Amino acid sequence: MPAISAGLLVYRHTDDPEADGRRVEVLLVHPGGPYWAKKDAGAWSIPKGMAEPDELGPEPDTVTAAKARNRAAGVDLLAVARRETREETGLEPEGPFQPLGGVKAHGHKLIFAWAAEYDCDAATITSNTFTMEWPPRSGKTAEFPEVDRAAWFTLEAAREAIVPVQRRFLDDLAVVAAEA
Repeated sequence: MPAISAGLLVYRHTDDPEADGRRVEVLLVHPGGPYWAKKDAGAWSIPKGMAEPDELGPEPDTVTAAKARNRAAGVDLLAVARRETREETGLEPEGPFQPLGGVKAHGHKLIFAWAAEYDCDAATITSNTFTMEWPPRSGKTAEFPEVDRAAWFTLEAAREAIVPVQRRFLDDLAVVAAEA
């Protein structure tokens, strides 16, 4: 069965003096740890994380049953998205949450996202940490933040910064935010 991830695409409206109006900005996070330290363009992401097996219900026997389970898990996946956003940023947007659907990432991983309007200071995010062997094959472990920083991006700039498979969420958000 594919791994299932869920997250929130947090956005805000800001004044845009150049266009005599308002523009949409999205909050993206940069993954922490040594493998991502020197990567920037195409490395940013929405705050997201894996659903635990018990959050998805019993393991299905067939592909048809798996699709039914995934459709029925929508409410649980929103809870996963909210939890993962809180763990990676310390933020707790209250909603309303607009579903943006899902995308298939590498290795058949499925990522589901919801849009939530929320404003914050990106410099104040707090992230949980993970431990890994570092340097490799050294026998030593080091602790790193899951997210080392967050920043607000215009939709245009976000398209360059975000992991390519997640760009569709930006396109969907443009429609949702225009209606808000």
